[in-house]
Amino acid sequence: MKMVSWNVNGLRAAMTKGFEDFFEKCNADFFAIQETKMQEEQKTFAFPGYHEYWHSALKKGYSGTLIYTKQAPLSVTYGLDNAHMDEGRIITLEYPDFYFVTSYSPNSQPELARLDYRMAFEDDFRAYLMKLDQHKPVIVCGDLNVAHREIDLKNPKANERNPGFSIEERTKFQALLDSGFTDSFRYFYPEKIKYTWWSYRANSRANNVGWRIDYFLVSNRLASSLHDSYIHDEVMGSDHCPVSIEIF
Repeated sequence: MKMVSWNVNGLRAAMTKGFEDFFEKCNADFFAIQETKMQEEQKTFAFPGYHEYWHSALKKGYSGTLIYTKQAPLSVTYGLDNAHMDEGRIITLEYPDFYFVTSYSPNSQPELARLDYRMAFEDDFRAYLMKLDQHKPVIVCGDLNVAHREIDLKNPKANERNPGFSIEERTKFQALLDSGFTDSFRYFYPEKIKYTWWSYRANSRANNVGWRIDYFLVSNRLASSLHDSYIHDEVMGSDHCPVSIEIF
């Protein structure tokens, strides 16, 4: 199976920047999208052959997630056990042999103004995934809004107290891994430097001053089923690039 995840930073805008061509070229079994910034009823596009599941934020033009899948799931769940529903951040699809989860994890905001909310979200997210993992393996993808290690961003020292690289966020991410999950990209490429997000400021993408904050994580017992993990940093159309895995 081929699975793709992409924070498009506005799906309607991405549709004018090559999203449809990339989507069709991928021919993915699962295509998860974060930061749709729209409601389902606003769409003027369709992708035949796919089931689609939207979780839009109550606030128009903000946040939102979406999954396209070729195979209809057994069940669909939005949010985390009926929490964190208003910002459209989590979708879970259940299949006979696994759960597929996408997340657009909240940003802690400048000066870590939303760090307390982020920490609560992380605890709820980890507990939720651990509960799923007790029943069947889990595949998690999305913009998790954290660079795990210094290798995962261009300027770690300058960003130690910035959102996405605070010790609090990094510690929560490590706790998630320690609870039974594998970072698919580091599973194959322990020391490879590749980024998935670049600021629009200071010509960051052209200079490759980026962060790796978009992930595919899998339950540890699925790691041996991974064929490869990819960062498609050549793909434009957003301040993030797509990431993907192939799994048997």
